[in-house]
Amino acid sequence: MKQIVIISGKGGTGKTVLTASFASLAHNKVMVDCDVDAADLHLLLHPSVKERFEFRSGQTARIDKALCVECGKCIDMCRFDAIGKDFIIDPIACEGCGLCSRICVYEAIVMEENISGEWFISDTRFGPFVHARLGIAEDNSGKLVSRIRQAAKEIAVQENKSYILIDGPPGIGCPVIASITDTDLAVIVTEPTLSGIHDMLRIIDTTGHFQIPVKVVINKYDLNLENTRKINDICESRNIEIVGRIPFSAEVPRSLVQAVPFVEYAKDEVTAEIISIWNTMESILQGKNLTTKGVQ
Repeated sequence: MKQIVIISGKGGTGKTVLTASFASLAHNKVMVDCDVDAADLHLLLHPSVKERFEFRSGQTARIDKALCVECGKCIDMCRFDAIGKDFIIDPIACEGCGLCSRICVYEAIVMEENISGEWFISDTRFGPFVHARLGIAEDNSGKLVSRIRQAAKEIAVQENKSYILIDGPPGIGCPVIASITDTDLAVIVTEPTLSGIHDMLRIIDTTGHFQIPVKVVINKYDLNLENTRKINDICESRNIEIVGRIPFSAEVPRSLVQAVPFVEYAKDEVTAEIISIWNTMESILQGKNLTTKGVQ
């Protein structure tokens, strides 16, 4: 069973479009959307939820009015100004540090575990799909990513799946690290823009640090051939293989409006290139021809 993560370093490069197409092309797989802060793969996979789970993380303080004598010490000590003069704690302002609970000699303040989001195990016509939704302004998205990845792995083992397809979050932060850890291959989707190149370099360094083998796909490569050449030069200098160059197509946003994977929407050069990319990755994974590149 091989785990493939599709990442980008930045948002808007087309990684979810590519992941949905891979979901259509690949056989015997589990999909997981690790962009829990702004999940959108479900819009293209149309899941039917089988199981729903709460995600608990962090704590928020609550004052028990029956025990509180309104001495005001907690108000004075709270650096986040989360406690009002009415001795009611604002759950948005509270950072869950627990100081107020520790200093209250009347034990009137209790720390309660937050329900920070929820995660789902779903069926799709492409196979099992694990996804999640983190609550607004909630933290520990990396912990939630690790939880749904573990669930996807358990399903893959139980059902003897060949692949886990991971739609990773943008950037290089905690949820990205949780998404790429212990994967067999990271596919970096970039675009020929200055921000695309900058963030591609950051995610290459991140995957290199964790010794994750990487390949690169250049999306909309023909919009700026000079920047595409720069990406080629960077990858060549770091001995990173570019497995695909996808041309710009106005049909891509139209496929999103129709909410279907692109390879099922159009039969054109974009679809042909995506099919070629998947075939290349499958050959690499089956042949176990994986080496860690991109480490400075």
